[in-house]
Amino acid sequence: MNGKIVASKTTEDTFRPELLNPFVHHLELGTTYEKIKTALFTILLLPIRVIIICLLLIAGWLIAIVGLCGLPEENLREKPITGWRRKLTGLVCFLGKSTYTAGGLHMVVKGRQATRSEAPILVTAPHSTFFDGGIIYVTGFPSIIVRRESGANPYIGKLINFTQPVYVWRDDPDSRQNTIKEIINRATSSLDWPQILIFPEGTCTNRSCLITFKPGAFYPGVPIQPVCIRYPNKLDTVTWTWEGPSALKLLWLTLTQVYSYCEIEFLPVYTPNEAEKRDPKLFANNVRNVMAKALGIPVLDYTYDDCRLMTRAKEMNLPNATTLVEVQKLRHRLGLDQSNVEENLIESSISCKYSMVTILQFADYLNIALNDPLLHQLFQYYDTNSSGVIDFREYLLGVLATSKNRNVLDSIKIACKVYDSSGVGRLSPEDFAKILNHTLAIRVDEAMNVFQQIDKTGLNYVTFEKFQSYAEKKAEFASLFSLSKEKKVKSKNGDICPEYDKKTE
Repeated sequence: MNGKIVASKTTEDTFRPELLNPFVHHLELGTTYEKIKTALFTILLLPIRVIIICLLLIAGWLIAIVGLCGLPEENLREKPITGWRRKLTGLVCFLGKSTYTAGGLHMVVKGRQATRSEAPILVTAPHSTFFDGGIIYVTGFPSIIVRRESGANPYIGKLINFTQPVYVWRDDPDSRQNTIKEIINRATSSLDWPQILIFPEGTCTNRSCLITFKPGAFYPGVPIQPVCIRYPNKLDTVTWTWEGPSALKLLWLTLTQVYSYCEIEFLPVYTPNEAEKRDPKLFANNVRNVMAKALGIPVLDYTYDDCRLMTRAKEMNLPNATTLVEVQKLRHRLGLDQSNVEENLIESSISCKYSMVTILQFADYLNIALNDPLLHQLFQYYDTNSSGVIDFREYLLGVLATSKNRNVLDSIKIACKVYDSSGVGRLSPEDFAKILNHTLAIRVDEAMNVFQQIDKTGLNYVTFEKFQSYAEKKAEFASLFSLSKEKKVKSKNGDICPEYDKKTE
């Protein structure tokens, strides 16, 4: 099933039989009929739909230009638009909904949308696709949270600016705090601002669960209206997750369907109690529970950072990459992330002496009581075939390579210690192949080739220092010695991530 990872379970322990991975979506045209239909509609239907959609988008863009004409940007942030400009938003909404209809996506609305006086903020979930943007037209053009760069775009930026969005300024170190202040000011203002629409998950999922809600929408402590989105289609051509089809492929497959459905349900307004007003996270969690019940799906304490961890682990080809988020959460509950037990173990070469360990040895190495159920659950994630033993090296590499924001070169250095069967830093061809395979996702045969290029003297071993010296001279390893794009953005703008911005707009 999409987004589910099978985990083994013993008769003694009550572990979950399945771990939901909300950041994965698999999409294939499974039947010959689907493939033939898609091919025919690509030729016959797709061009017509694209032309109509483009015309409608241009019309909406022109209306937005008219609505913004003569209106300084400062005014958009200081007070709501009124008069004839406000009336134009209704026309933009009509054109926006017509765009979706032209693409074959029919939006079905359930429940009643509350007014701004009843609920200044609309909280929408699950967020699973760029098609979710259609809710803006259904809800009457509410204000959204958006990057300032998007508003500067000469095309889509006009439509975005016409919603009077709350901007996130990436070059402002206080961006998050200022965004929260602006949300509070708008939600509690006596002026007739549009409602604010927020996707509190902060990233796209596959709708298998509701992940952690960010508290931004809940800081004002005002009544909010939960809005649920469903896509009850036989073939899911809309879900856009971290691991799955590209946006272009999803757009193509959706536009070549006869029709698709998007169901938008307005739930009753949720009014916070005094405890929730004081604690935005409590408020967020309680609203999430209400929405999960209405959707009939579980809640899972995943965040966008967990998404990045999963992706990094998969890109590195780390052992048990798909369960490392759960593993790190268990380590936190066991206090292992503070005790540095694992780091001390690799310095003492325990990992290379006892690669295969039992639950008794596992408990001894981590200095945790054998009867602790969390320890057994941690062990179970690596004992995938219920053999009673795990490769302790895989555990150490996985948890250490994905903690403390280590870069890939640091992870390789750790892997060299973990897989050093000699115990003195001399890496055999087999050790070296495992290291490159589980940190750079390099195939074993390619790793062996790199080993031979480093070990030109025929010593039959290499060291981390020799690999580093070799890699510094090779273009294919240049990324190991420079900051990644993500890290550059983080160092400049706090922890605003470019992928986050791309996925949530």
